Amino acid sequence: MSRFDRYLLSQLLQLFGFFALVLVAVYWVNRAVGLFDQLIGDGQSAMVFLEFSILTLPNAIRLVLPVAAFASTVYVANRLMQESELVVMQATGFSAFRLARPVLYFGLTVMVMQLVLTNVLVPASQRILSERSAEISRNVTARFLTAGQFMHPSPGITLYIREISPNGELLDLFLADERSAESRAIHTARKAFLVRGEVAPKLVMVDGATQDVTRHDGRLSVTRFSDFTLDLAGLLSVGETGQIALNALSTQTLLAASPEAIEATGASRAQILEEGHSRLAAPLLAVAAPLIGFAALMLGSFSRFGLWRQMALAVILLIGMQLLWTWAGSLAITAATGWAIVYAPPLLGVAAGVGLLWQAQRPRRLRRVAA
Repeated sequence: MSRFDRYLLSQLLQLFGFFALVLVAVYWVNRAVGLFDQLIGDGQSAMVFLEFSILTLPNAIRLVLPVAAFASTVYVANRLMQESELVVMQATGFSAFRLARPVLYFGLTVMVMQLVLTNVLVPASQRILSERSAEISRNVTARFLTAGQFMHPSPGITLYIREISPNGELLDLFLADERSAESRAIHTARKAFLVRGEVAPKLVMVDGATQDVTRHDGRLSVTRFSDFTLDLAGLLSVGETGQIALNALSTQTLLAASPEAIEATGASRAQILEEGHSRLAAPLLAVAAPLIGFAALMLGSFSRFGLWRQMALAVILLIGMQLLWTWAGSLAITAATGWAIVYAPPLLGVAAGVGLLWQAQRPRRLRRVAA
């Protein structure tokens, strides 16, 4: 690698680290706010919130890497153009393709990062996140018990708790069961406790009463008790882990698209293949994005007013490539043989970058011929 390549590559990597850090922080904080409301509001501890936030980081980094690569390339190219460094290199005989060589090295470096994230770190973090989410979903206290609110853990069930003590006592409990078409049951208790059961937790109520109202004649019967145990099996939908998410499966499993994977995820064969091939095609965006940004700025020359038109062209091309990527993904899930189309947007982006580089050196050739 020549000295110029090392110089430009070091500039790109430094700015890439800065832009990636800023974009990841913005995305992560935005995600963390939602997690905070969801987890802390459901009674989880701050450690659970921190654990979930860390597990979402690999996916956040994966999403922002191509954008950070594009932003750093545009910034560095614009600065070097304004300081006439690229102009001097062009005057020494460097073509646009030769100047773009360190940008290609930079894109390949980011692509390797993207490949590791997409195919190793993100699936691993999503598997752990799914397991932890399943654990929390089985925790009835965290999911359903919130003091001072009327809750509906399942259709026909209304639950209210005035206060939850630090010892886990449920003070002034109200539980209405209206699932039966013949009667309506209302349980009230001065305090209650949750204990483990074989299938589902059990609710032990102390010092309360049960009111049964028949719907056809409105007859009311009241039973007072000092303690009463209510099995929550069938009353609350707990312990359901659901199906495996596609982003939690390994890339090899997705590309195989076996009947077992289809049954475990509940997704179609086309959706599984699209997810698997997207993991291989998405890193190519990290090559196309900086190449488009650099090639678009090479169309301009030194100007005190900057290269705003070239920057606008680069942004428009990047948005167009992203729109094509979204469209290709939606088209690929319609048929099992449509997975190949997900490779089209990044390849078209690379082709657009090469075309812009060719266009950038055409005017100089024409001027030499005219001279």
